[in-house]
Amino acid sequence: MNDTKPLPSKVNLGVTHVLADLLERLEHSTVPVGPEQYRSVVMHLVNEFGDVPSGAALGALLDNYPAAAELYENVNYEVAGLCRSSLELSLAAERQAKAVIERAMRQPK
Repeated sequence: MNDTKPLPSKVNLGVTHVLADLLERLEHSTVPVGPEQYRSVVMHLVNEFGDVPSGAALGALLDNYPAAAELYENVNYEVAGLCRSSLELSLAAERQAKAVIERAMRQPK
């Protein structure tokens, strides 16, 4: 009989932490970063997210690494939406965009 067992999820977030830190450094680098390097880090982190269980440990990691948190939201958008984005920041951005559009509409052509 061939029983298939699911692979256990990762409990240790060491690799995820290293990749999230690296992505954050790439995001804030003052030196140009090659697209291949950036893509490689992102793809490795996406693969790690697939093996990491959601929970307090992952939440704490994402709280410390905004770039990884944004990537996590994008990867899980179909089920979670923008679950990690601050509602206040989103609302402020929407209000600012609305004000800019209204000013542009009032300007004479």
